[in-house]
This record gives sequence, structure tokens and C-alpha cells, in this order.
Amino acid sequence: MTFRFANPEWLWLLVLLLPLALWHGRQGATAAIRYPSVAVLRSVSRPTRSRVGGWLPGLKLLALALLIAALARPQMGGTDSRIHPSGIDIMLALDVSGSMQSLDFRLDGAAANRLDVVRSVVRQFIQGRPNDRMGLLIFAGEPYLVSPLTLDHAWLLGSLERVQIGDMQDGTAIGSALAAGLNRLRGQQAKSKILILMTDGQNNAGAITPLSAAEAARALGIKVYTIGIGVRGEAPVPVRDAFGNQRIVMEHVDVDEDTLKRIASATGARFYRATDTDSLKRIYAEIDTLEKTAFTVHSSEHWDEWYPAVSSLGLILLGIALLLELTTLRRLPA
Repeated sequence: MTFRFANPEWLWLLVLLLPLALWHGRQGATAAIRYPSVAVLRSVSRPTRSRVGGWLPGLKLLALALLIAALARPQMGGTDSRIHPSGIDIMLALDVSGSMQSLDFRLDGAAANRLDVVRSVVRQFIQGRPNDRMGLLIFAGEPYLVSPLTLDHAWLLGSLERVQIGDMQDGTAIGSALAAGLNRLRGQQAKSKILILMTDGQNNAGAITPLSAAEAARALGIKVYTIGIGVRGEAPVPVRDAFGNQRIVMEHVDVDEDTLKRIASATGARFYRATDTDSLKRIYAEIDTLEKTAFTVHSSEHWDEWYPAVSSLGLILLGIALLLELTTLRRLPA
């Protein structure tokens, strides 16, 4: 609730009350009865009315101040704004094949594998879009649904944290992952539906080709943003030898950029290449800007008028003051 004056310019009249207050202050208390000589007062045992007459001018000034405040129209209320988001349905498809263990990224100043960095950036992306339904699927040799489309982002983030490499048959089934994501998005009522595909390899598994899935996405009106993960050339990859010892070897990196570009282009979206943590953050920041959630704002104002009550109180106080002045506190001689 907010208090305001609808016509505050009337409050300047309060300044005119200051000279009256100062004048009454210099005059001293107003006596209830005037006598021609102070000698007569010696016979008065109780000066109660004289003391009461002292606050009579203050009562008049208060009444006038309330009447002036009533002219300024005091109000109590405010503006009620209701925001109705027209959210976007977003499906995240994350590659968890063995090559995502490559240590060619850095996180908090230390070497980190691709999955951990992607997880960190995607976490921020999810937290920044609370009004959008999001889902998550992972894929290697086949796709697996981790979370359907949901507004329960706390649960979605918890599911993201539990994603690990090595829990699925290895491989890179890009086409099948796209088809699984499209199946979750089709038929939804959202005005905008997008799929963000993150991979560091080439399609080498699954029964559906990536370009066939891209054609299906275009027919359904679903945009597919594709992100190629990893450096170009060679990347350090942790491997274990026959004795179970882990060591780092350099392996050739082979992201099928041409296919990822064609998928994005066919669906009216964009292809990106993330070669380090900063570039991946910039990619998600750009997607966040391109796919803004639309909001419909309904605003209404309601203000309760207080001037009837304030003016009535002012008139009552002024009436009391005048009544006292004409009766109980009447000054003699007049």
C-alpha cells in the first residue's frame, strides 16, 4: 500500500499557517475570561479554563491544516501489475561420449574436462530463465531422457549434476538425439520451441541421420542451435593402461562442423564453436539474447480517497473550537 496526495500543490497553503502559529505563540495563552484588572484574579482559585484556552488556537490551526490536506486529496492504494510470461520450451541435448573427458578446457583456473565446463555454463543458463520450461537429454551411442520439460528448475539442476560419462554405450548418435528431443517438443503449446545440441564428435551411431532429423525439426517449426565442443587439432585425454593407471595422451579432435552447420541452417538457428570456457559462456549468452521470453504485463491502479474523512475531521475540530469559544471558553468582554 502506498500513500500519496493527488493534488499536492494545495499543500503550499500550509505555509500560510506558520505566521498564524507564530502570532498566537507571541500572544501567549488565550484566556477564557478577560478581566480589566489583575487584582480581580486573586479571587479566582482555579485557573483551569485559562489553561484550556491555551490550546484553543492550536485546535483551530490543526483543523485548518486538515482542511488544506483534504484539498490535496490524500489517497491510499497503489498499482497492481501482473506479469504473464509466454515462456519458451527449451530442450538441451548433451553429448556424454568418452571424448567429453578431454581436458582442453579450464574451470576456476584449473584444467577441466568438457562435460564439467558444459555443466557449469548450462547451470547458469537454466538459472537465468526461470519462466521457461526446460528438459534435458544426454546421448552417446543412444539418447537417454534425463528430464522432461519442466518449470521445476531445482530438480532439473539436480539431474544435471548427476550426469556422468561412461554410464552409456559409447558412440555419438547425433541424429537419434535430435529425434528424441524433437519428440519431446512436438505437440507442446509454447509459441517458441528450441533445441540446443552440444557435441564434440561426429555421428557414428543410431538409425536416424542428423540431416533427416533436421528436416523433421524444420517441418515442426523447432529451431536447433548446434554447438561444437573442443579445441581444433589435438586434445589431452585421460586414459587408463592395462594396470589401471591413468595417464594423459594427445588425441585427434574431429567435430563434424559441416553437419552441425547444416542442421542449424535448416532450422533457422545458428552453429557455434566453443574452443574454451569463455567462448562457451559467450555462446550461451548470445542464445539467451536471441531467444528472449515474451511477457504480457497487465497493470491496474486502485486508490482509496481519504479526503472525505480528513475534511470531516477538520470540520469537526473547527466546529468544536468555535463551540468552545462561544460557550465554555467565551471571553468576557467579547
